[in-house]
Amino acid sequence: MHEGKEYILPLLPLPAGIITFPGLITPLMVSDSQSIKLINDVLSKDKMLSLFSVRSDAEPQSNIRQRIYRIGCRAIILKMLRLPDGTIKFLAQVISRVRLEQIVSMEPYYTARVTELKDIVLKDEEESALMRTVLQLFDKVVAIAPYLPDELRLAALNTTEPGKLADLIAANLNITPEKKQEILEELSTKKRLEMIIDLLKRERTILELTKEIQKRTSEEMEKAQKEYYLREQLRQIQRELGEEDIGKEIDELRKKVEEAGMPEEAKEAALKEIDRLSKMNPSSAEYTVSRTYVDWLVEMPWQKSTDDRINIAEARKILDEDHYDLDEIKERVLEFLAVRKLKPDVKSPILLFVGPPGVGKTSLGMSIARAMGRKFVRISLGGMKDEAEVRGHRRTYVGALPGRIIQGIRRAGYNNPVFMLDEVDKIGQDFRGDPASALLEVLDPEQNFSFTDHYLDVPFDLTKVIFIATANYIDPIPRVLLDRMETLHLPGYTEIEKLHIAKKFLIPKELENHGLTKEQLHFQDSALKYLINSYTREAGVRNMNRAIASICRKTAKGIAENKFKKLNVTKKVVREMLGAEKYTREKLLDKPRPGVATGLAWTPFGGEVLMVEAATLPGSGKLILTGSLGDVMKESAQIALSWVRAIASELGIDPEIFQKNDIHIHVPAGAIPKDGPSAGVTIAVALVSKILNKAPKEGIAMTGEITLRGDVLPIGGLKEKSLAAHRLGIKKVLIPEENEKDIPELPDEIKNSIKFIPVDTVRDVIRNSLGIRFRKSSERTKKKK
Repeated sequence: MHEGKEYILPLLPLPAGIITFPGLITPLMVSDSQSIKLINDVLSKDKMLSLFSVRSDAEPQSNIRQRIYRIGCRAIILKMLRLPDGTIKFLAQVISRVRLEQIVSMEPYYTARVTELKDIVLKDEEESALMRTVLQLFDKVVAIAPYLPDELRLAALNTTEPGKLADLIAANLNITPEKKQEILEELSTKKRLEMIIDLLKRERTILELTKEIQKRTSEEMEKAQKEYYLREQLRQIQRELGEEDIGKEIDELRKKVEEAGMPEEAKEAALKEIDRLSKMNPSSAEYTVSRTYVDWLVEMPWQKSTDDRINIAEARKILDEDHYDLDEIKERVLEFLAVRKLKPDVKSPILLFVGPPGVGKTSLGMSIARAMGRKFVRISLGGMKDEAEVRGHRRTYVGALPGRIIQGIRRAGYNNPVFMLDEVDKIGQDFRGDPASALLEVLDPEQNFSFTDHYLDVPFDLTKVIFIATANYIDPIPRVLLDRMETLHLPGYTEIEKLHIAKKFLIPKELENHGLTKEQLHFQDSALKYLINSYTREAGVRNMNRAIASICRKTAKGIAENKFKKLNVTKKVVREMLGAEKYTREKLLDKPRPGVATGLAWTPFGGEVLMVEAATLPGSGKLILTGSLGDVMKESAQIALSWVRAIASELGIDPEIFQKNDIHIHVPAGAIPKDGPSAGVTIAVALVSKILNKAPKEGIAMTGEITLRGDVLPIGGLKEKSLAAHRLGIKKVLIPEENEKDIPELPDEIKNSIKFIPVDTVRDVIRNSLGIRFRKSSERTKKKK
């Protein structure tokens, strides 16, 4: 048995980190009332108590059994000193290991039942060899350890018991409290010695490395002093030669490098280049190249950032001041600011604004920068074909410079600007590389923390930059590049939205630009609507802005010539100042006619109304298509004809009509190219209408792609198409059933004036537009998902 006598002893919890070992005298101190009471009672009796260390990870609220280790020590108090503040210092002679069995009482202090533990000693040759190894290692450690006195070496040599030797060394060695407790809990002296050997080897290695590092540091200091002396001599020589200014320039560069806050890699590269500079002739071409490189490194904003404006209400106010509508994008910016407020180190978003020209993509980027209190940088990627435009040229080339990303960051002067990559859909590529591929690293939040420009050749962190790309079309953008960006669509503006933009933004801006006041020049709403519809045809407001500016210039000229003092702009004034109307509105037929169906189309400049015409003429069954139709639209016409032929019997159509007649389909205006699948239902209605000689219902338009099965597939651009229908006064629009979910997003004036009828099949379209009943009662219906 390795257990001894049981004791009922006062229990003193030792602070975390203090571990006692048998055979040693340990100085301790107590200051709390409970512990002071315990010491006083122990001194008045047999002076014996138990010592248990508190775990470093113990919860303060937990009970004493959970907070202390189970193995501790039995000790006797040798001496005691009472300080004026009541604190007691005492020396404890540790006698043996004990195991905590039970907490007997909690008041007035802890009392515990403990069992004495005895060492497991083998007394064989292996244990003797272990003791000898421990003494040899300890002797070497004491020789190089500054915290171990030489007296410990003698104390270890005079210790004959293996357990006491292991305890002596463990108590004095610089190891963690957890490791000391592990040694205390080990009863086998053999295993305890093995643990001490491992710890001594580790400590010797650490001490030798520390000594080597100190030696190298001392040598480097001596080398630095030597260099300083030599540099002073060199400075005196340069002064005699008249080259003192170069030395000052080098010193200034070194000072700038130290103050620039560069990462270690960049700082090392800059100092290395400065060392090369100090050895060059200032008149050499290479000196200028190196100096320019160092200037670029020094002037980069490595640690310089602007403070974000985290006030959400203020940011919203600024965005609303600059742009009308665009709620989705404004919300996305405010969401980022809100997250930034809660988590300051959040990665910046990479946004892609897709929309037609003139809808405010670039100006929106400027507003985002203003709302956030950041600098704004813009570069145009249109026509860029050289990868070096993004990544920079290597310094081996004559006239090399960093890429436009790094140039933009330096121009901003801060490392967190709003960086706009304009016209990202117009990037080209040739034998000099693919700029779009070079942008992959720039626009990837997982990679751009270490963007390496070929010229700088050191990583620069782009994670704080908010990148905003703009594009008119999404299709030309490579898929891998598109995948790295969050796409936000900016649709064209409706007439009402353009009216609001003109009154709230464009007119006040142009009045200020031309030195006019609102009393001198006033636009009537009817005049603005006339200007929008008759002099501009665009999704954005760029041409409308030019027209308003033209009216302002002519007004300023009239006032300057004293022709009038103020001007009220009416439709007549618009016509006089801007000349004849540039665009005429599409017109519906005065009366519906057989063979003519009204369709809706999307263009980059907004929605259009298409009058699809169908005619039959004697022939051999050919399909004739005119009106500058694209391949997709031609295929839609062929599908529509095939579907009509397939259900001819249901409509009461003689199949021989298709064999003895040619079918001619025309889409005015012939000079304008047209393409897309959404005119499929319109072509089908025009064909049926002509063959059955039945005119479509009045005031109805339609859009949708068709299949050979007669299904109607969803389309895009519903807002623009609906706006076109609204302009012409169309009251009903047939749309694919799957587009019904898009109706809530339409402007209120469109939803209030147009009735949208969802259709699932071409049969539904025929019924609603022509009022025709099919002869067969059973119709195929598409299985809904």
